[in-house]
Amino acid sequence: MAHDHPHPPGPLADASVRTARESDAPAVGLVQATVFREAYAGVLPGEVVDGFEPQAFASAWRRSLASPPSGVYRLLVACAGEQVVGFASIGPSQDPDASPETGELSVLGVHPQARRSGHGSRLLNAAVDTLRGAGAEALSTWVLAEDEATRAFLMTAGLHPDGAFRDRVVSPDGTTAREVRLVADITAPPPA
Repeated sequence: MAHDHPHPPGPLADASVRTARESDAPAVGLVQATVFREAYAGVLPGEVVDGFEPQAFASAWRRSLASPPSGVYRLLVACAGEQVVGFASIGPSQDPDASPETGELSVLGVHPQARRSGHGSRLLNAAVDTLRGAGAEALSTWVLAEDEATRAFLMTAGLHPDGAFRDRVVSPDGTTAREVRLVADITAPPPA
């Protein structure tokens, strides 16, 4: 007996990137806490890592989304279907040596269970497109020196170290974490 299917079978969930809404803050907070706990384990004292709470991150994002700063600051979210699985925050570079045409990827994170599905690449592409649309010609980001996986991902995407580094105080006892800066030219290629 033949069965007529009104819709051909296909993927159950779609993948997308969009600008975050206030209602996304709890999901972004959960992803950020999970990603930060993983990234900073062994780098920061345990009590600092234990302080990476989803609710605290969610509250900060909710405030930022409710009253966004002026300019090209954006919080982008990667979704698997309707579920937020990653996020990227962008804005103008805060580095004193940056030109006014330099945009910054201040944070990029994808939940460990959603990695290797293209979400990080989609977030990075959306960040570049958004910054380029706002007039940026360069992109910079800071990465933990010990985070080889994130650095490798970004370098494969075309960013490269420019030699700059900083040691950030990351705990009340003065513990520091070294970060290295990666940069890329994001001017649109000339038409063929």
